[in-house]
Amino acid sequence: MPIYDLGLERVSLAFATKTIFTDVTQGVFEGDRIGIVGRNGDGKSTLLHLFAGNQEPDSGRVTKRGGLTFGMLDQRDPLDDAATVREAALEGREDYEWAADTTSREIVEALLGGINLESTIGSLSGGQRRRADLARLLLHDWDILALDEPTNHLDVVTIHWLAEHLKHRWPSGQGALLLVTHDRWFLDEVCESMWEVHDGQIDPFEGGYSAYMLQRVERERQANVREERRRNLARKELAWLSRGARARSTKQKFHVKQARELIADVPEVRNSLELKQIATSRLGKQVVDLIDVTQVFQSREPKRDPENTQVSASHVDVVTPMVSEPKIMGSVDIAVDSLDDPRLVDAGYTVKADLQAGSEEPKQAEARGAWAVQDAESSSQDDEAMNGEITSAAQHVTISGRKVLDDVTWLIGPGDRFGIVGANGAGKSTLLGIIDGTITPTVGRVNIGKTVKFAVLSQRLDELEELGKYRIQEVLSRYKNSYMVDGKEVTPGQLMERLGFESAQLMTPIKDLSGGQKRRMQLLLILLDEPNVLIMDEPGNDLDTDMLAVMEDLLDTWPGTLIVVSHDRYLLERVTDQQFALIGGKIRHLPGGVDDYLEMVETLRNGGSLDGDGSALPDAPSSEDQDEPSQSDSGEQKLSGKAFHEASKRVSAIERKLAKLEESKESLESQMASHDPSDFEGLNDLNQQLNAVNEEVESLEGEWMELSEQLEQ
Repeated sequence: MPIYDLGLERVSLAFATKTIFTDVTQGVFEGDRIGIVGRNGDGKSTLLHLFAGNQEPDSGRVTKRGGLTFGMLDQRDPLDDAATVREAALEGREDYEWAADTTSREIVEALLGGINLESTIGSLSGGQRRRADLARLLLHDWDILALDEPTNHLDVVTIHWLAEHLKHRWPSGQGALLLVTHDRWFLDEVCESMWEVHDGQIDPFEGGYSAYMLQRVERERQANVREERRRNLARKELAWLSRGARARSTKQKFHVKQARELIADVPEVRNSLELKQIATSRLGKQVVDLIDVTQVFQSREPKRDPENTQVSASHVDVVTPMVSEPKIMGSVDIAVDSLDDPRLVDAGYTVKADLQAGSEEPKQAEARGAWAVQDAESSSQDDEAMNGEITSAAQHVTISGRKVLDDVTWLIGPGDRFGIVGANGAGKSTLLGIIDGTITPTVGRVNIGKTVKFAVLSQRLDELEELGKYRIQEVLSRYKNSYMVDGKEVTPGQLMERLGFESAQLMTPIKDLSGGQKRRMQLLLILLDEPNVLIMDEPGNDLDTDMLAVMEDLLDTWPGTLIVVSHDRYLLERVTDQQFALIGGKIRHLPGGVDDYLEMVETLRNGGSLDGDGSALPDAPSSEDQDEPSQSDSGEQKLSGKAFHEASKRVSAIERKLAKLEESKESLESQMASHDPSDFEGLNDLNQQLNAVNEEVESLEGEWMELSEQLEQ
């Protein structure tokens, strides 16, 4: 038996209704970087608690090398609500202590940036608490670090930073990492091996998530397992991995040719052209058009304590973020009939609350940017305005504050599948509200097609609350008896099973479902409503990797317009065809996917700016310069902007050409095998054709490799 630094030795554990582990022996060596996957409830978090000593096994034992330190990020933080962020996260460190060290300063700026260190933990949002707890953990040195869903509540930029931090936290061969997450990009980027927890066992796999998918499909093929649906989903996801952006990576941990043999009979993930044709027939040509839209949120001047005007220069209250995304401030004038105008309400305009006592003159109010009423009539009308009423039919109101959207025009058509990324607080949820009509923009207009039927999968589960007392079967009985999915007729019950429910759960009340089950039920009820425009805000919350694959499989055949907001870049690029970033008040196209967004943020971090179409331009070079490859830190050429987009298109074209050449090659070889062996002239002609095909294949493969390396940099 191997001697682990930290391990389970013949461990068994069962709870009242479920067996978690049965005679499991597994462990961690120094230098391991292990990702842990499995269905919700199969024991991933319990495994970490066993290692941490918070959970005792029913039999067997947990072994631990003497002097080993183990740090764990739990899904529930241990922070004291009454403690300040400074006390809980920095644990008594003086500002000069964490700021003087490069690593600790980067941790604090990345995770606590923008948070007041004197705020109490109890006053923070869930995401801010998560960041504080993660910062607390990372500021310590640990031999083994265990993280349970560390990417929850983090934006794309911070997730990318965390991946880089974990990859370089220890020298090669030192330290160890255990990572439980549903973020498949994160698993692939950080982990060098995988554990799958299922049916009371832990199965090890070499490589990251992509390699795990390959090995899992191969194991199931060899064993001829009966879980047909699960195998097909895994093979479909492998097909996307092999044909998509990650297949062009030079860091790929599995052999592309071997993967392609496994997925030879798997069709493309989705037929985008066919789906667009169906969507157009259902929706018509117009879906949602945002025309010259500006959304302003009225600023509020923070209250200041006149007794506390002296602040020590060495004392930091609010940490400067590692990256400060641009916030556009400004004012707009609009004509309104009353203060109940939805444009004022949705801009957070609060003149009634500000001037209820009538103690300020309009000029004073205008000066401090809270509001302004412009009218050339008598002073009595000014008095009426101060009391929160507008009687004139053409009153002009000035709203000053942050422009979440700044003069944006964005056309969304039938069958479009758009993904949206952006920092926390950038205004993504506001953008979704403007798209579906629940928020009225301050300036501009939103044209919504007459046949549009919206459905919104929000981060909250409020819509299920009123159904809590009903059983699943009672809820499903309200819908049609059958639906067409992927060309086949299915019942609501079959769709429910496809989303991971068992038929025995039909009598379960909605309120008794787990968080992940409620999330899946929320999606099921939305699909049963048959919308033609689906908006999804962080759809991956509470779902394990297998259920994410199920959801993605359903969306592949959904014939409508899809808008997805997510920090999970794998999911975003998997289910959408084009990605956009909301940054600096603009919606910017990302032809190279999320990597383009990260490049923009890095440009801002280095003091650069963004041009009109969103390309990252540190020093505003000429248009000719944008098409030229830039130099990476290693001195190699790095593509960006239009050059990146053109290279991506060329790689796709080469892949299609190689597929056709492979067919020609097989045809020629078949002809040679069946040809008359005495016809030397005919055989020679076929052989020359075959050689020509082989030469073209070799040339294209060389070009493919060269472009792939440039795209990966």
